Amino acid sequence: MENTSLNVNAGGITLKNPVMTASGTFGYGQEFHELIDLGRLGGIIVKGLALKPTPGNPPPRIVETPCGMLNAIGLENIGIEAFIKDKLPFLKGFPTPVIVNIYGKTVDEYAELAARIDGEKHIAGIEVNISCPNVKAGGVAFGVDKCAAADVVERVRRQTSKPLMVKLSPNVTDIVEIARSVEDAGADSVSLINTITGMAIDIHKRKPVLGNITGGLSGPAIKPVALRMVWQVARAVKIPVIGIGGIVTAQDAIEFLIAGATAIQVGTANFINPRATLDILEGIESFMEKEQIQTIRQLTGSLKV
Repeated sequence: MENTSLNVNAGGITLKNPVMTASGTFGYGQEFHELIDLGRLGGIIVKGLALKPTPGNPPPRIVETPCGMLNAIGLENIGIEAFIKDKLPFLKGFPTPVIVNIYGKTVDEYAELAARIDGEKHIAGIEVNISCPNVKAGGVAFGVDKCAAADVVERVRRQTSKPLMVKLSPNVTDIVEIARSVEDAGADSVSLINTITGMAIDIHKRKPVLGNITGGLSGPAIKPVALRMVWQVARAVKIPVIGIGGIVTAQDAIEFLIAGATAIQVGTANFINPRATLDILEGIESFMEKEQIQTIRQLTGSLKV
């Protein structure tokens, strides 16, 4: 693969290859270091972080579904200060960009998180999760309203010079409208899709299986929806699009690239196969060699319609 170029620019973040981890599925990176070579990854996106440690939702928090899983973890995390003090030093030892996923319940919380991260040189970028409930708007997610989404991104943009990747929710009528609004507000890239809201019922107890009643559906079941949304958004915005949703194999990843994604994130597959990211990377390399593709950018947006 000496003559093949896999490096991409994900909105100001240079990746040696287009394979990243999806937030919430790879812990803080250290959990996987004995299983895979973290230095081979294009980027590590860590578990979503809040200003303060968060306990998450009551159990049960995960349930398997046909071709996927529902999770209602509730964004359990150690908080930004503990991450910077206890987890980031380990990640500094690898030549892989670290991207921090952030979330808040108010615009002010997002802004404060961005300001705290801005001075950390070993954090390559910020992924802004706008699928969280806006407590000042009755619990409606920031990401379902174009004005609320833009407001978050504008405030975060003012607090940091780091590249901003905005993670979009699929639980909307028109994801293109949301993507354009965050692009105009200062996003350097968009990542999509986050999970689709779903639920499961125990027919014997006649109760929800999840303690939170509803949860986020992920895995291969959502791939066709994710692929369609990535294709739509990639045609509508000028910033890079990062594809997420049911990517388990190299073929899945290549489909997203052809649909218009600059890079991809691997999520639920990590629970099934801890080596999924590297298996996918190696599969992309083999495909390019077989097809005599010199640069990964020849694949991006090459769909013929």
